[in-house]
Amino acid sequence: MRLIRRGNTWIEPTPNTCPKGHTLRPNRVTISWDGTQRTYRCATCDITWKITDMLQCPECKSEDDLRLVGDLDDGTKEIYCDACDYTWIKGEPTKQYRNANSIAEVRKRFPSTLDLSEPAKTRADHLKREFLQKRPEPDPRVAIRWAQLRELFSEAGLAAADPTEFKHFANENLGVNPGNMSVFNDAWNEDPADGARRVRQSLQYLLYPTDNSYIEDRLTRLITGGEDFGMRGFREALLTKVLCIVYPERFLPIVKYTGSQGIGSGKKEIAAAVYNLKLPAPASTNWTIGRLIFWSNDLLVELLGEGFTDLQHGSQFLWWAREQPQ
Repeated sequence: MRLIRRGNTWIEPTPNTCPKGHTLRPNRVTISWDGTQRTYRCATCDITWKITDMLQCPECKSEDDLRLVGDLDDGTKEIYCDACDYTWIKGEPTKQYRNANSIAEVRKRFPSTLDLSEPAKTRADHLKREFLQKRPEPDPRVAIRWAQLRELFSEAGLAAADPTEFKHFANENLGVNPGNMSVFNDAWNEDPADGARRVRQSLQYLLYPTDNSYIEDRLTRLITGGEDFGMRGFREALLTKVLCIVYPERFLPIVKYTGSQGIGSGKKEIAAAVYNLKLPAPASTNWTIGRLIFWSNDLLVELLGEGFTDLQHGSQFLWWAREQPQ
């Protein structure tokens, strides 16, 4: 906990939200004293806590920029950090028994091509014809480099990989730009050996599971796992980039589901701009980030249709079409 200096003494900071993410304002919080420090009670959810009980972001260590995304079906809570755009799961999941078709049934509630309106389809088709007439040439370096990386990410390649390959991969932008890597680089530089171990284990867990878990759920756990699981800074963007390289015929090289702080840089914003389809914000649904990533990717691939050389080419169209006037 960070204390605030006031005059010649230090005091506790006043919280802006309760541990469940509810905003605290006048008449919505009761402050008491337990003999050692203040306690707070949220009028919205009736939870009582101390400042020392509050959360800390596993990525950037912020305590002041956290908010509750939502309560998940398994009893855990999804928490989001505004300071570093990191999301993680808090709490222990309750054991749930689901039939084999449960994910397929849930997915039916996600937007599909059937939700595409006729005017939106007509506009997207027009943009596609215009784009394909230009036939932009793909960067030949991408196919060569990604073939090398597929070897690196093979089961044998991961086991034998030089640790420097992992750091180089995280910081290169060829084929797809994963964004600012300062959190990853800081974490790596603190302990390169531990960083390499964490990246290696993360990719082995994601790509080569030892159980029959869904890859969407493994991706979610790696994105939201906190300090004890996965690698700090090696989260959604880099993990999705790995999937683009390992499965180039399935995954578009668009590595965020939604843009940070409202910036339109993810699949959600592209679906809205190009196809006038409203995909759910992570804060508005109990669907996990892993499922949102997979389902939005598959939807955009289906909407692209035929005519593109590969999904790299298809993603170029989506980025271009997103900037065209309505």
